Amino acid sequence: MFALVDCNNFYASCERVFKPNLENKPIAVLSNNDGCIIARSNEAKALGLKMGEPIFKKRDTVYKHNIHLFSSNFALYGDISKRVFDVVISQVPSYEMYSIDEAFLDFKGIKDPYGFAFQLKKKVKKYVGIPISIGISHTKTLSKVASYIAKKSRNSVCLLDKKEHIDSILKSLPVDEIWGIGTRYAIKLKRYGIYTASDLVACDENWIRKTLNVTGLRMVQELKGIPHFDLKFKRERKKSICTSRSFALEVKDYTRMSEYVSMFSSRCSEKLRMEDGCARSVSVFMYTNMFKPKEKQYSGNISMNFDTPTSDSISITKLALKCIKKIYKNGYSYKKAGVTLSGIISKNEVQLNIFDSEDRVRSNNLMKTLDVINGNIGRDILKLGSSGINKWKIGKEKLSPSYTTNWSDILTIKL
Repeated sequence: MFALVDCNNFYASCERVFKPNLENKPIAVLSNNDGCIIARSNEAKALGLKMGEPIFKKRDTVYKHNIHLFSSNFALYGDISKRVFDVVISQVPSYEMYSIDEAFLDFKGIKDPYGFAFQLKKKVKKYVGIPISIGISHTKTLSKVASYIAKKSRNSVCLLDKKEHIDSILKSLPVDEIWGIGTRYAIKLKRYGIYTASDLVACDENWIRKTLNVTGLRMVQELKGIPHFDLKFKRERKKSICTSRSFALEVKDYTRMSEYVSMFSSRCSEKLRMEDGCARSVSVFMYTNMFKPKEKQYSGNISMNFDTPTSDSISITKLALKCIKKIYKNGYSYKKAGVTLSGIISKNEVQLNIFDSEDRVRSNNLMKTLDVINGNIGRDILKLGSSGINKWKIGKEKLSPSYTTNWSDILTIKL
């Protein structure tokens, strides 16, 4: 038996934890530059707000229905995610983190899976304040289906263990909602008259393999109750790490742009060290606002390699600043920029260069100290001078406090 734990409207629910007065009120969370909708409460969904939609198109709806808007606070969401799954994984023998708000659990040997899941849901709500849904079934793919049903049920728990019940659900499940069927495949399948999961399961397996490849065939067999996908206990290393932002106010100054690139480089370096990885190369890109065709347009992109793969913030930032010198052009208004680290390998696989003069031990100790201090006290308590002394919000005008990750934002209780 597998179970899928999924946090309901996770980003919106995180904002509600410290603002209980927003319970049952419409909430939307915006992207990094406050431009697009990336999360909605059920109430906001009912008012017609869609994922990825530019918020300026919904201004009238926002004002009319008093929809509460929040800038994305990923530091807060990441910490609350950890708290949720610390509670969840303490109750099961093994698990697989699937995303920031989802995890597969091993329910093997649990005598009353529905009752166990119901109590687990109550415990998470009590300890952390986040509502979750739990879908349980014989395979990971079916547990995804059960989770889809659980989100729409009153108890937020769904157990699919009987064949007749599974067959009934698959007949009404849109093919778009099947785990692993993206938009492109869904369009392709509908051309063949396949609109539901039941339609897909009824197809010839040789045709499925030819149309959806081997992984698609295994997914369909999992819908039939034949397990193929086990829990993954070791997360795959990322192939690249990117930090980018769209600017609320377009950047026209080289100094300001270099400070942003320095900040992006530091963020990428932090993420890289969390992966226990080192990068072989760094890329920097920037471009103007393509939605202003009357203004001068330009886009620049360049990559440079390190002599030796590294995760050192100083080394990464130095090379990123060399990149920006090569592609930055005066006289343009830049709307977006970013830094990408590529060629990521394990820090234990780094092959030193005979001409490498960097003191690796000193560098590692310095970065470890930097991460510990920023992790315990708050992000950017220590940072590189090239990032500037200002705290750039980059359009985050509706940013809520980082209640659990920043000492200055901790709630004050008045007796």
